[in-house]
Amino acid sequence: MRHVATGDRNAYDRCIFHLVDPAGEFLLILGLGVYPNLGVIDAYATVRVGDTLHAVRACDALTDDRMSLAVGPLRIHVERPLQDFVLTCAADPDDPDGLSYEINWSADFPALWEPHHTQRRGGRLTLEGRRFVQAGHCDGRLSIGGRDIDVRDWTGTRDRSWGVRPVPGEEGGRLAAAHPTEGFHWIWAPVRFADRFLMVVLQEDADGYRTLNDATLVRPGERDRQLGWPRADITYRPGTRHPERAVVHLTDPADGTPLELGVEILASSPLAVGAGYPPADDWQHGTWQGPGWTDRRTYDLADPAAHPRAAYGVVDHAARFTLDGLVGHGIFEHGSFGRHDPSGFTGFDSTAPARP
Repeated sequence: MRHVATGDRNAYDRCIFHLVDPAGEFLLILGLGVYPNLGVIDAYATVRVGDTLHAVRACDALTDDRMSLAVGPLRIHVERPLQDFVLTCAADPDDPDGLSYEINWSADFPALWEPHHTQRRGGRLTLEGRRFVQAGHCDGRLSIGGRDIDVRDWTGTRDRSWGVRPVPGEEGGRLAAAHPTEGFHWIWAPVRFADRFLMVVLQEDADGYRTLNDATLVRPGERDRQLGWPRADITYRPGTRHPERAVVHLTDPADGTPLELGVEILASSPLAVGAGYPPADDWQHGTWQGPGWTDRRTYDLADPAAHPRAAYGVVDHAARFTLDGLVGHGIFEHGSFGRHDPSGFTGFDSTAPARP
């Protein structure tokens, strides 16, 4: 959109792609966003290999050509809307072992609307987003660390959203002081099976009050099925809020039969490290870095203490899922910080207890 119907500095228009290696060795996440009232376009790509996260970020001035989804070495080309995309990260001639890729992302299922997402702080609207999600498969090539990886039938998910979302630089002011954040609990899980696509999303306040809720099953040729009120039992790594596995309890709408979505974590990528999501301390979306800015770097994720802010941001986990005898792959995106009564977390320093 060239013009948006608000002067809010936080207006945004963004997409994100997840590419999941079914073996769990690689997790590639990339995205691109524009901020029309700030005059900024930026993009990022991260890939986790073992304990190393490789990141490429780019920023530039937004032009009137909104059909060009490219900034620096990063490009998203729409070959067929809602169906086929070419995702590209050009190689760095000064770093032949750095991240590069050219991957075709193709949809296997129609796009699915997610619930209208709003958040308020006191009387002020701080987030209003419209979003749809889609699942497919990926083929192409990925190069990193001197290795050329053949991408064949990896699971692909993507999210497209627009609206108003906080960009760094906003003052806290009286409303922030009068309405401090007590707790935040979030699950966003797009899952691709061979013949169906499942989307689960929920958000809860500190006391467990649910402000966002949906569980929808998509099968081509059939009406979408709503699978009730999702409830997640998460097993966390002791001393952390890092999920190791989970069971999401769902309900068949036809007869009320309970359904269980099993979740096995394969690889994890904190969005606050490399990908520019809050509370990242080296770069965040929408922040002006100057014309033609590109940054490439690696992060060591072996020591959680090296990235303490990651614990207070959302983490994307590549996962293997099971449902009614089927096996699929996708993303288990989770963030839990502050108080969350249903999980037994009492504050920002509260973590999962040691196992007996």
